[in-house]
Amino acid sequence: MLRRVYIKFEADRFQRAAMKTVFVTVGTTSFDELIENITSSESVQALKARGYECLVLQVGRGSLLPAADSCPHIRLEAFRFKDSIAEDMKRADLVISHAGAGSCLEALGAGKPLLVVVNDKLMNNHQLELAQQLHLDSHLLYCTCSTLTETLTTMDLSVLQPFLPGRTQNFANFLDKALGVQ
Repeated sequence: MLRRVYIKFEADRFQRAAMKTVFVTVGTTSFDELIENITSSESVQALKARGYECLVLQVGRGSLLPAADSCPHIRLEAFRFKDSIAEDMKRADLVISHAGAGSCLEALGAGKPLLVVVNDKLMNNHQLELAQQLHLDSHLLYCTCSTLTETLTTMDLSVLQPFLPGRTQNFANFLDKALGVQ
């Protein structure tokens, strides 16, 4: 019995690896509005139209944990936390993230196309400044929850430039300036 379960796990993992995948992360925060919007039928249709077949959600401390069968027409996996999301990012063809510095840096460091969804309900929103600067440098695309579906429909990932490994100091300097530390 255990061998059968292991074989099924490996088969599922292999099947997922062959699918065009979107990985969504909210980091350690709660961002239910992003989870609601990305699992809406309109957003799922936009993803399917671009050939994505699998949607993996890291939902953090949010109140939503969508069930695997809650999004018809796309394979859905959801979890709250893992020791590391590096493998999920590595497997992803597109990363959609909140604008947290750690999540952005991890996705950019993994060399993945990145769409940042800014939580415009936060006070003193440094996330917007971070997303705008990295967008100006052509490293990511960004939107808000209210423009997510439109962005998924119209985005051009070919305009994105890689975030070079030596650029982390520039990133740190920008964060210090945005947060008023410098």
